Amino acid sequence: MKYFFIIVALTYLTLPSSAQEYKKVHSEAIVVDTHNDILTAAFEKHVSFDNDLKGKTHSDLQRLRQGGVDVQIFSVWCDGLKKNPFAYANQQIDTLDAWIARNPSKIMLVRNPNELSAAVSQNKLAALIGVEGGHMIENSLSKLDTLFGRGVRYMTLTWNNSTPWATSAMEETNDTSLHQPKGLSAFGKEVVQHMNKLGMIVDLSHVGERTFWDAINTTTKPVILSHSSVYSLAPVFRNVKDDQIKAVAKNGGVIHLNFFSGFLDSNYMKSFIAFSTKHKAERDSLLRLNPEPFFADNVLSEKYANEVQQMRPPLSLLLDHLNYIVKLVGPDHVSLGSDFDGINSAPQQLDDVTSYPLITKELLARGYSKKDIKKILGGNFMRVFKANMM
Repeated sequence: MKYFFIIVALTYLTLPSSAQEYKKVHSEAIVVDTHNDILTAAFEKHVSFDNDLKGKTHSDLQRLRQGGVDVQIFSVWCDGLKKNPFAYANQQIDTLDAWIARNPSKIMLVRNPNELSAAVSQNKLAALIGVEGGHMIENSLSKLDTLFGRGVRYMTLTWNNSTPWATSAMEETNDTSLHQPKGLSAFGKEVVQHMNKLGMIVDLSHVGERTFWDAINTTTKPVILSHSSVYSLAPVFRNVKDDQIKAVAKNGGVIHLNFFSGFLDSNYMKSFIAFSTKHKAERDSLLRLNPEPFFADNVLSEKYANEVQQMRPPLSLLLDHLNYIVKLVGPDHVSLGSDFDGINSAPQQLDDVTSYPLITKELLARGYSKKDIKKILGGNFMRVFKANMM
């Protein structure tokens, strides 16, 4: 009987250490999220990032720290219908600057890898800026220069709308909406080359396949996909195919996985279409207020949160996408780009930005080494950031 008590005692003593290991690994890693839309959410909901926004948004300053996030890239976004998108982009950057000015001991705008390291060492959130959609430079390299000067360190060449110089995944998929050749124009290639010269990372999320290949063949620096997932597991137009994944790896770039349920689970959109049909009258009235479908979908998702909750895929599916990329090209070319506050559904357990440690827990459970986990959580992005700034 005494041996039973010894075994129980030893088990009790070892459990806390084992159970807490993922928290230790997560704390030791520099955790980077390459895409968060809290700037847009704050505009739409009239809230401020440095307040407690639990229950209102996925993100706020305090919860990012609770989630162990060290580096957050804030997305500057507007749709293709926005008048004066360059001015609107600057307005959003003004907002981020104001948040930082009010919280100098907690958050710091970083423009280069040295500043990033300094912010992390001072236990401040390292804030970078990414512009989601090349339409915001209004076909002007001088406006691209201005955005770089304000701290923008990546630009997504397109959002869902094409620009005159680059075609989007949405519009390449729906040929009838295109009024231009697919891919990058001569000016589009000049934009990529200018970004390389500045040290601004080329982001290929949202771009069409022809644009993707033109950009890969034009850039001299590693690219990212700031918030995309795997087409073979969820065949939607926004995800990347195997040959694209291999090309990103050959380029030295990184694919940052999007947490949106519809980009992870091939069955999710069927459920969401049924949900939209059920609430069609209400959705139609919302679309009359704002023609952008995301607006209507987001309002309905918040109003009928219990229904949306039931459609969410398991957390394991996000890890399946990650495993797929690792098996195809290795652990140096995958990371995280949540799209929090820009999505209306994420996998179970990923309720907000405090949930990041659960991903580390799952990586350990799947047998990933601490070295590879630290690459995936942030090291891979930091390598690309350094390479672009050289």
